[in-house]
Amino acid sequence: MPATPLLQLENAIIRRPTGTVLQNITWTLQAGQNWAILGATGSGKSSFLEALAGNLPVYSGQFQHPTGPLRQVVERVATDYSFDRNVAAAAQFYQQRYTSDTAAEAPTVWEVLQNQVRPYGTLDAESITLPPLAYDETWLAEIADWVQISHLLDRRLTSLSNGETRRTLLARSLLRRPAVLLLDNPFGGLDTASRARLHAILNRVATTGTALILVTTPREIPDCITHVLELTDGSISWQGPKTEMPALTESTPESLTDPSLLPRWLSNLPTSFEATIRMRNVTIRYGDKTVLDNLTWEVLRGQKWAVLGPNGSGKSTLLSLITADNPQGYRNDYDLFDRKRGTGESIWDIKRNIGFVSPELHLYFPREQPVWKVVASGLFDTAGLFRKLTMEQAESTDFVLSLLRIQSLRDKRLEQLSTGQQRWVLLARALVKNPPLLILDEPCQGLDPAHIARFRDLVDELCQSSERTLLYVSHYPEEIPRCVTQVLRLEAGKGETQLF
Repeated sequence: MPATPLLQLENAIIRRPTGTVLQNITWTLQAGQNWAILGATGSGKSSFLEALAGNLPVYSGQFQHPTGPLRQVVERVATDYSFDRNVAAAAQFYQQRYTSDTAAEAPTVWEVLQNQVRPYGTLDAESITLPPLAYDETWLAEIADWVQISHLLDRRLTSLSNGETRRTLLARSLLRRPAVLLLDNPFGGLDTASRARLHAILNRVATTGTALILVTTPREIPDCITHVLELTDGSISWQGPKTEMPALTESTPESLTDPSLLPRWLSNLPTSFEATIRMRNVTIRYGDKTVLDNLTWEVLRGQKWAVLGPNGSGKSTLLSLITADNPQGYRNDYDLFDRKRGTGESIWDIKRNIGFVSPELHLYFPREQPVWKVVASGLFDTAGLFRKLTMEQAESTDFVLSLLRIQSLRDKRLEQLSTGQQRWVLLARALVKNPPLLILDEPCQGLDPAHIARFRDLVDELCQSSERTLLYVSHYPEEIPRCVTQVLRLEAGKGETQLF
């Protein structure tokens, strides 16, 4: 008699309010299997996970799972803080992680994992009755050791790096001892060593009997994966044992932009400065921790730099100084766009010259607004659009949507898009004002290999101008555009420059 499957879809059609996202899905998860879900950006990978987690309804067909509440069997690792309104409120804005006064109000990692988070803004801690601890401390310590966050348990949530946040969210799910664990692009934003550690963690989890289903890329399939499913335009194009997976064929990347529109975007680049950045012995400390240590660095107008370094080396803090999000900038000696920081310029004066994409921005960005408003918000450097556009501003918004060939997404809400599509929209937001400084922090997170190749080509096209400055952060050397000629390597807050 065949074993009862853990999960099974038969001729399933999965729908969102905007329409069908997956169709004719027939798939079975048996005990002992671990699956990798592959596919192009927008092919339905994240929707597949949402359906398995019970967050998207099966419109027709069958979805079989063990008797009992699905959420007690299947656990989807969170990708942000929206799982708890108190946690989300405490992590309410991007700059908070760099502001000591408000960051001190955020919960610690231990408080989040043990469900001990008080409502944001609580003045009298004794007035709040907290529930019992969610887990035995021995079990929590074991999981924290597994995912290497033992040293982070007393840290405030808003002080974590992207990689630390991901490991914390993974620990939150593992504590629940799920039968099936769902992960969406878990390796994104992790350096080489961190990816290797996560591979080891997942391989270990697989030995405990928990079935893994993860959206990933062909280059990041863990050893424990036994089966692969590939999605194309919302349908299964291939599934089977990993050992039988057909070899991937390299395709010629499709042009990302309309060649007739690119020259217009490249023209009229506003640059009236000689040096984009001049830093002199910049030091950033939080308590007894030194994040940047006497960094001296000069970026002249038009130079193209890669900023490299492991998780925790100070890259995000460095970028926060450049984008004027870190209040410790006023304590340090550096110039932005030929003007010494702290000599009367406003944050908005600085941001006006910068187009910015980062995983943290993606994490904190409100997702209920339509795409066109998300893109237009880049004109004002706000997290969302809260004013009426002029005719010229509306034209600029539509132009960049056309430039990136994402006009079809214009009226969809950001939350309705796949992770990769959301990243594409945030890129358009960074480009909408044609900034002289483009900062791309892990911009290819969530993109499939074909889109990564296209993105590389796009950055090279965007940086043809000798006036545009580029700072490009990545943990994958093969993602760095050809236009990059210089490198700043950070290690434990210290910087070293060299030719690329």
